[in-house]
Amino acid sequence: MFEFLINKLKAHPRKIVFTEGTDARILEASARLLSGTFLTPVLVGNPDAISAAAEDAGFNIRGAEIIDPENFAEVDKMIATLVELRKGKMDEAQCRKVLKQGNYFGTMLVKMGYADALLGGATYSTADTVRPALQIIKTKPGSKIVSSCFILVRPSATGDREVLAMGDCAINIKPSEDELVEIALETASTARMFGMDPKVAFLSYSTLGSGKGEDVDKMRNAFTKAHAAAPELAMEGELQFDAAVSPRVAHTKCPDSSVAGHANTFIFPDINAGNIGYKICQRMGSFDAYGPILQGLNAPINDLSRGCNAQEVYSMAIITAGLVEE
Repeated sequence: MFEFLINKLKAHPRKIVFTEGTDARILEASARLLSGTFLTPVLVGNPDAISAAAEDAGFNIRGAEIIDPENFAEVDKMIATLVELRKGKMDEAQCRKVLKQGNYFGTMLVKMGYADALLGGATYSTADTVRPALQIIKTKPGSKIVSSCFILVRPSATGDREVLAMGDCAINIKPSEDELVEIALETASTARMFGMDPKVAFLSYSTLGSGKGEDVDKMRNAFTKAHAAAPELAMEGELQFDAAVSPRVAHTKCPDSSVAGHANTFIFPDINAGNIGYKICQRMGSFDAYGPILQGLNAPINDLSRGCNAQEVYSMAIITAGLVEE
């Protein structure tokens, strides 16, 4: 999977903002990225402090761009742009104040074209990453919500890698039918960006009418709407998980489905099921889990866990930059 993304980035090198420029994990990942030629780190913070932190930790960040919110040459232009974006909600003084924060300043660097993507959250909450993204980057045309998916990867028996996509496991607590449609289409799009051929299963405790209830109806109706919106996309619903992934079970429960038994992209009915599901795969199925990958925004903005390590920062940087549309 990463070979696919790195080759994509080599063909179209990108710049990615790290909003916490002095963090040792960010610096280690940046040094590793700089050893390649496909992704340039843009570190937000005081240049002297960042350079000192890198030197103390023994990381070579020569070649990285360092931008200081306190001494940015085009700060007046940035403030004016933010005032326009937040018209009626934030005045000039408020905009000037929030742009001293790395999350807002970094998001504006993406908005104004100084960088292609952003990765933050090593030291602050998901909300502090998502809030400026929603206020500044906003949802792309046709999207009404921001959603998320996880990409799960493990070696397969053939020596290749098994890659799955799961959504929404982190953002929307109880999505409606229409929101599930959007989550499904966005998750399939994300899967394609990782080189997958998405086969989408709308998951339930029922398979094609075997069970009854409002939750079953929601998933069945969401599938019907999604199929109408994107008839070219391989999808099925509603499906129990075993029918979605096991050819033997699918042959018994839904023999006429081309997706059942072969699904690789899973849409969960709510965040409870999604969060539990991906973590079962991660902890008991020996999958590496990458995400949450935010979907529906006008530019790739992603969030790190505060417990992340440098390897996870490196991997998520490649994933985030790889989502930039050519």
